[in-house]
Amino acid sequence: MTPSTRRKLKRGLGATVFFFILTVVLSNRWVINSTDAYIYTDWALLPFNDVGIVLGTSRYLQNGKPSPEFKGRISAAAQLYEAGKVKHLIVSGANPDDSYNEPRQMYRALVKLGVPDSAITMDFAGFRTFDSMVRAQAVFGLSRVTLITQRYHSYRSVFLARKLGINAVGYLAPATSDGGMGRRNPPREIFARVKAVLDLFFLRTQPRFLGDPVQIKLSDEAEAA
Repeated sequence: MTPSTRRKLKRGLGATVFFFILTVVLSNRWVINSTDAYIYTDWALLPFNDVGIVLGTSRYLQNGKPSPEFKGRISAAAQLYEAGKVKHLIVSGANPDDSYNEPRQMYRALVKLGVPDSAITMDFAGFRTFDSMVRAQAVFGLSRVTLITQRYHSYRSVFLARKLGINAVGYLAPATSDGGMGRRNPPREIFARVKAVLDLFFLRTQPRFLGDPVQIKLSDEAEAA
């Protein structure tokens, strides 16, 4: 390989790395800056919506201990239902096999906290956040929704929903065992925001499974409220 060829390769590699870093930075700033105004930490300030979506996460950490993120999302969802900020909850998550079922675990935890089973719908095809948001509109017919998850995940969730035409707001669930909101920004989430932009605007991504429309039925008590 000649010196001039090596120089060209180095310049090409440098340009590629620069473009990659720039794409990551700009995508993350776009996702965060365009959604920050729609994310709430105080339930009293949160707009009323008929339906809230609890986004799936594992009930346990890799070390086998209970996940504070799972507990936080469930507690926040039950709080919003009790306060009348939402009338119905969709628990949306992955269900790849009999041994792992996020919606079922979320459903059981919410019922234990006093949310009636008639006010909960399980979405077993929320394999990704993108899938959950597409299905919220295409399957469940939602035009407005409250998304319940942690801070780092809320930006991408609200971004996806709003770019798909859903008037979405996010409610932050506790992320730590002491009830703190958490400030961590996992590396996986940084790249997931880039993937969200690609899915929406470049890749024409479709959810793994769409299915037939499902009508959300609000309970008589919720409708009266």
